[in-house]
Amino acid sequence: MRALYLVCCTLALLCGPAAGDTLSEVKARGAVRCGTTINGPGWAYTDAQGVMRGFDVDFCRALGAAIFGDAAKAVPVPVPPDNAFATLAAGEIDLLNHRFTWTFNRDNGIGIETLLVLFHDGQGFMVPKSLGVAHIAALDGASICAAQGTTTELNIADYFAAHRLSYKIVSFANADETRIAYEQGRCDAWSNDASSLATRLSLLRNPAEHMILPEIISKEPVGPMVRQGDDHWAHLVRWTYFALIEAEELGISSANVAAMRHESGNPEVERLLGSGDDLGQKLGLAPDWAYNAILQVGNYGEIFARNLGAESPIGLARGRNELWSKGGLIFSPPFR
Repeated sequence: MRALYLVCCTLALLCGPAAGDTLSEVKARGAVRCGTTINGPGWAYTDAQGVMRGFDVDFCRALGAAIFGDAAKAVPVPVPPDNAFATLAAGEIDLLNHRFTWTFNRDNGIGIETLLVLFHDGQGFMVPKSLGVAHIAALDGASICAAQGTTTELNIADYFAAHRLSYKIVSFANADETRIAYEQGRCDAWSNDASSLATRLSLLRNPAEHMILPEIISKEPVGPMVRQGDDHWAHLVRWTYFALIEAEELGISSANVAAMRHESGNPEVERLLGSGDDLGQKLGLAPDWAYNAILQVGNYGEIFARNLGAESPIGLARGRNELWSKGGLIFSPPFR
């Protein structure tokens, strides 16, 4: 599977469009296209009104607001994990907001660049409570469902080898197929990023009959990915997303950003919102690029709370995804 994935990405890079001016292509098209996960509650899903919503969708919308002044000019494109990188390399999308981990091999040799960490995750395991398993050690000899085209299988192999446990992988094309197979009893356990397990737990027929084991077996830093070879586009995406983090650090929200733009008296706030220095010109954007993104989508904390937080249907705690100033790992470099 890994060899096929590398071949597909290499062919896409050789045959796909030349990198170098993604922003001009996006402006000519009139919309930015972001690859997202398929049917991921809290991350990227279609609601009852047929509107795509979620954490990754909102970050895509922030780019639409920054580039065009209109968050609606962002097009989330659900892509399966086994060909998401080839889809990006071929130019069918402008970036991946999919839930892919930043790893050495993904950062070297396939023409893809991860820009920053937007969510700190770790791989976990879900099991039926009827199995009577409380810890991973009791999964010795178990069959484990996992999605293809992800780091999940390698993490399982490393962990089980290190702990001298045996297992059997049962792999499927995407998270939904994996969930269905797990619920049908085609494997003893289901492994994925712990946050994805938590969000997809709600899709099971009887969520109360299942549990997520307490151990986390890996680091899974997740963030947006772009094609290598277009530094300008990489900087634009990176700093738009940093702007949403910086906004939360500075106490700027969608509710107060209009007032803060001219009344804060804080030079950092004025630089970020375009009422001081014009930082947008270096990105090929208007002075109010960050202001528009914050006004229309919100800061990082608002996006997290709306889609994943304790008051959302998902109910995740911020944990490691709290701001650095509050004991978490989320921070933005200075806007100066």
